[in-house]
Amino acid sequence: MQKILFLGRKSVAAQCLAWLCDRSDVDVVGVLTDSHLPVSATRDVAEQRRIPLFTRATAEESASSGKLEFDLAISMLYWLKIRQPLLQIASKGVINFHPAPLPDFKGTGGYNLAILKNLSEWGVSAHYVDEEIDTGPIITVARFPIDQAEETAQSLEKRCREPLFHLFKDVVGCALTSSNRLPAKPNVGGVYVSRDEMEALKEVRKNDDIPRKIRAFWYPPYDGAYLTIDGGKYTLIDRFILNSLSDPTVGNVFMSNVESRS
Repeated sequence: MQKILFLGRKSVAAQCLAWLCDRSDVDVVGVLTDSHLPVSATRDVAEQRRIPLFTRATAEESASSGKLEFDLAISMLYWLKIRQPLLQIASKGVINFHPAPLPDFKGTGGYNLAILKNLSEWGVSAHYVDEEIDTGPIITVARFPIDQAEETAQSLEKRCREPLFHLFKDVVGCALTSSNRLPAKPNVGGVYVSRDEMEALKEVRKNDDIPRKIRAFWYPPYDGAYLTIDGGKYTLIDRFILNSLSDPTVGNVFMSNVESRS
């Protein structure tokens, strides 16, 4: 029975945690997630399975005191930096699942850059965690086509969920049956985008491809591509976004060809 520490959030993390808990060769000894939020799918799974919940601080404290021990730590979309002593405890290491192809896209803003750069392909990655962010050795990358004409940040995030889950099952399954760490290659090169840099990219400037920029940052309820007017930020939407939000069962009489009554 291998002891697992699980870190993650969002629906795909909840799905992964449930898959882990259903295995007979795994004991999930703790979960770090967005428990502070009113709605947390991963927290719900942990509570249903009676798995202890930790914050990063309480997990680090318990690990330092020897109360929290594990063979492998797994991160699925966990948003905080994983630090010592958590990194050094696991004999099989810490594996992170990153929603972008490594080594090309590190940090945040991957979905946005995929659209801004008009890429036809995207990917999700599994890598070992080191002291920095998204720089540890790469285990594998799963790639898939994306829609250059209509993809938004929101739709690309949804598109990544299934590949992430399949990658999780494949990689974790191998890690659990292996006596050593999995083969991995150096994680060299690529770009790193911080949260501040991503926010700065949202401002619409002269010569921008505005429709593309709107799609690249469309991820409600977060601010999207914006204009600054009199000190205020105003998120832009266009006809493409409006159509995506509309109820298809409700017709627009002003755009129909039906003859109006006099």
